[in-house]
Amino acid sequence: MAEDDKKDENELSEDEKLAAEWEAAMDESGDGSDSDGAAGDEAAGDEREDEWAAAMAEAEQEESGSNDNVRTAPMEEFDEDGGLNAKGIEQGEGPPPDLDVILDIPVTISMEVGNTQIPIRNLLQLNQGSVIELDRLAGEPLDVLVNGTLIAHGEVVMVNEKFGIRLTDVISPGERIKRLQQG
Repeated sequence: MAEDDKKDENELSEDEKLAAEWEAAMDESGDGSDSDGAAGDEAAGDEREDEWAAAMAEAEQEESGSNDNVRTAPMEEFDEDGGLNAKGIEQGEGPPPDLDVILDIPVTISMEVGNTQIPIRNLLQLNQGSVIELDRLAGEPLDVLVNGTLIAHGEVVMVNEKFGIRLTDVISPGERIKRLQQG
């Protein structure tokens, strides 16, 4: 018990020391309470307003005076066919875009056999051996999706005892862009 009382006194004295340090710091910065009361608060408020006014005036000068050095960055745009054109350059002319920066980005490729919609009631009744009818006919090509975007159709093949897909129809970049804009 005696040790706990000494510990509480030490903590209390540390808290008091910390409070005194904060009070001294607040007095030095002028944010603490002054003995002048309302007059001190009013003077501090006027001082803050002057600082804000000076900062706003400085920002306005920077905005109005520094526009001479500002240049717009060249942007690339897609044309109607989905080809990538730089402004003012016809497709096939000029330097090709640098694709090296994106070549190592991983993407997810998935194959969709088909899909359907069922009520939650039927979903909850599914168990082992249940059959779900899909919207695609047997033998129809599968959809090949890259990050959820349709890029091709294909058929399932076996490659070294693993499933694979042979692409039978690749969708053009222009058609992919049109599908993205529609959906």
